[in-house]
Amino acid sequence: MTDPTNRLLIDGHLDLAFNAGLGRDLTGTVGQLRAADPVPDQLATVTFPELRQAGLRVCLGTLFAAPLTPTMPGGYTDAEGAHAQATAQLDQYHRWQDAGWIRLLTSGAEVTHHIAESEAPLGVVLLMEGADPVRSPDDLAWWVERGVKIVGLAWGATRYAGGTDAPGPLTPAGRDLVKAMQELGVTLDASHLDDASFWDAGDLGPRMIASHSNARALVPGNRHLTDDMARAIATTGGVIGLVYLSRFLRAGIPDHQRVPLEALAEHARHYAELIGWDHVALGTDMDGGFGADKTPLGIESYRDVPSVLDLLPALARAGVAGGNWARWLQENL
Repeated sequence: MTDPTNRLLIDGHLDLAFNAGLGRDLTGTVGQLRAADPVPDQLATVTFPELRQAGLRVCLGTLFAAPLTPTMPGGYTDAEGAHAQATAQLDQYHRWQDAGWIRLLTSGAEVTHHIAESEAPLGVVLLMEGADPVRSPDDLAWWVERGVKIVGLAWGATRYAGGTDAPGPLTPAGRDLVKAMQELGVTLDASHLDDASFWDAGDLGPRMIASHSNARALVPGNRHLTDDMARAIATTGGVIGLVYLSRFLRAGIPDHQRVPLEALAEHARHYAELIGWDHVALGTDMDGGFGADKTPLGIESYRDVPSVLDLLPALARAGVAGGNWARWLQENL
């Protein structure tokens, strides 16, 4: 396996504060979390000591407000409820920072300085996943002042856009929000956007990434990117992060069937053939509603994440591991 001491590892998508809101203590070992996990149906893979053991230096850490669903009875039902969830998660990141577990990064210069410090805590760049916490486009500046520089409009459907399994275009408010993002220098995370919303947003010309999206050419469904979507993201200079969920890697498999790690490498190679290795990165989502029982074979906890690098061309490994995200963050944050 690639030596972690010689690797810059950056993850484009972790739901750290959301997990804390579920009652998970991320300050101990994975073993300690598994022994007392309040989320018993997901075999935990992510804690701060585990991330350090893996060599993770920076991640995009989400503000993810969960809507009301049968499996999320405490979810939000309106913009104020979404705003309250996201601000509570923002407070959690600041508590972790005060305790020395993380460092919040809000500029390219800060990213450059941070990755030069070998003993620094985990660097976290805030990413809003699903824009309902932005109560109106005029509210966006409030979030930007608090360090949010990347926003995904959708998860499922939101007030702004169609999303995963919820087809639909940008709403009028969604168009206004994309324009406000452009004015404030906020990047659009295209992950979870439905096709119609993706192309509506793309027509407005925002800077785009996909923090955690696999290739629809290999797995059908609007959760994944078409080849044309991948090209559009790359055209803006964006990077695409690969998700470590088995059913996002092979089509038609049962939810609990694990796939070979080679399936993840296939998605990486597919993107590379389309847009080049400079736009391919990691967006594991390893704490995003699934556990080790649904990751590729050989990924038993987060420290195994870099294993996929050994299946990629040697010259591509450093970029996929973290170099491509580092470059993008330094240039665009």
